[in-house]
Amino acid sequence: MKVNEHEVLIGSKAVLVPYLPEHVPKYHTWMQDEELQRLTASEPLTLEEEYEMQQKWRRDDDKLTFIILSRVTSSGEQLLSDIPQIPSPMDPAIQALPMVGDVNMFFKGVIPTGPEADFAQDGEETQEFEAEIEIMIAEPAFRRKGLALEALQLMLEYATGYPSSYFSDVSQPRLMLPPAQSKGLGIPPSSLVARISDTNTPSIRLFELLGFRITRRVAVFNEVELRFKAGLLSCLCRHVLMRVSSNDSVHRRYFKYYDSAS
Repeated sequence: MKVNEHEVLIGSKAVLVPYLPEHVPKYHTWMQDEELQRLTASEPLTLEEEYEMQQKWRRDDDKLTFIILSRVTSSGEQLLSDIPQIPSPMDPAIQALPMVGDVNMFFKGVIPTGPEADFAQDGEETQEFEAEIEIMIAEPAFRRKGLALEALQLMLEYATGYPSSYFSDVSQPRLMLPPAQSKGLGIPPSSLVARISDTNTPSIRLFELLGFRITRRVAVFNEVELRFKAGLLSCLCRHVLMRVSSNDSVHRRYFKYYDSAS
C-alpha cells in the first residue's frame, strides 16, 4: 500500500517506517530462520523473490506494512533523542536505528464509510470488511522490551484514527474521544482481528493487553481468533453518537464517553 510510503510513526521505544528495498536483505536473513517460518506460517524465499515481495506489498491496496525500528539498544541505551521536526524514512538518524521486526495489516473487503462505520457492533462477524493485524519482533535481543506493544498501538492509531491509548486492556475504565474525522485510514476498530497459534501464549497475551479477546478457536489450523472488544458502555455510547448528524462535527468530535469492561 502506497499510502504510508512517506510516513514515520514515532513512539518512546519504537519507530515505524515503510518497508523499503534497503530493508530487504536483513528481512531475508530473518526469514531463513526455521522458528520464524513456523511462527509466521511462511515459506523461505530467495533474495530475488524477497525483493519482488517487497514491491508487491508496496503496490497492493489490501496490504499495509511497517518496519519496526528500535529507539533503544539491546542494552537499554536510548537512541534518537532529537526527533526531526518533519521526520522522513530517509533521515540518516532514523535509518541508523536498529531494524528489529515488522507489523502488518491485511484488508479483506472494502473499507466501510459513513458515521455507522465507526460505531459498528464490536467483533460483529457478519460484517463484510476485516482488517487482520500481525507483528513480528525478529531480533531476539529486542523481545520482551515493550516494542511489540508500542508498535501495535502506533499501527492501530494510524489505521483507525483512534488514539493509541484506546487500545489497552478494556478491563480498565478510561475516558475517550471519538476519532477525528480527518485522522487515520478510517479502519473501524470493530473490524480488527488477529489470528495466532494456540500455543503462542505470549502473543495471545499481547493482543489481550490491547483490548482483543478470543472469539473463536480453529482446531484445524491450531490457532485462535481474537477480535477487538471496546466494552459494553462504549458500544451504548456509540449508538447514541450514531443518532447525531454526521455533519455535526462539534458533537461528533467532543462527545466524551467511558469505556468499561465488556
